[in-house]
Amino acid sequence: MNPIVIIPTYNEKENISRMLETVMALSEEFDVLVVDDNSPDGTTDLVKAAQAIHSRIHLLENGKKNGLGGAYIAGFKWCLEREYAHIFEMDCDFSHNPKDLIRMHAELKNRVCDLVVGSRYVGNVVNVVNWPMSRVLLSYFASAYVRFFTRMMLADATAGFVGYSRKLLETIDLDKIKFKGYAFQIEMKYTAYKLGFTIKEIPIIFTDRTEGVSKMSGGIIKEALIGVVSLRFKRIKAMSSSGK
Repeated sequence: MNPIVIIPTYNEKENISRMLETVMALSEEFDVLVVDDNSPDGTTDLVKAAQAIHSRIHLLENGKKNGLGGAYIAGFKWCLEREYAHIFEMDCDFSHNPKDLIRMHAELKNRVCDLVVGSRYVGNVVNVVNWPMSRVLLSYFASAYVRFFTRMMLADATAGFVGYSRKLLETIDLDKIKFKGYAFQIEMKYTAYKLGFTIKEIPIIFTDRTEGVSKMSGGIIKEALIGVVSLRFKRIKAMSSSGK
């Protein structure tokens, strides 16, 4: 079965059609699950138009704006109800290059790791295009902050370009993943780390969006800052087979 990439959307009409066509044209076949949080701008109409052309595109209408974490959790559960072995996360705005999915999938397919991270900072190199220096520094030092409190040695703990093995997602109790904003990305990596799964970072070039509006806000940043500290006190257990 093909790997699948989950793309959360909210008001992404400027990007979604081009993104779907780009993924469909990759040299390796990937399915796509768009999880839409009730976009009022017609994003889902464009997805449905693409579905009429490509059978590998799927749409999950989440019904309400439930945050990044809520969209991904809904997407993970949808994928686990089917036979997908490798499940990816990717933004819709082309900050993540879809071509990197092929390199990332190779790491999971060859069983190099259970979680692969497309990293902006691995090897002490900053691979970010079109971000103001203030945001580069905020992101870079956010990962240093995460390392300090969690002891999880990842260069890019807040990265949102990630691939998971099915076994990892089946082991995590997804109902206990609580964060909704970018802290969700940290919580998922920390949970995998505490459960003993192998994490590998590979370098990518991150390019800031040129179309649409960023979803970053002060509340999201505050959640991440406070949430990282609380993770140290979270009891993390593997999902029991009876709980699946």
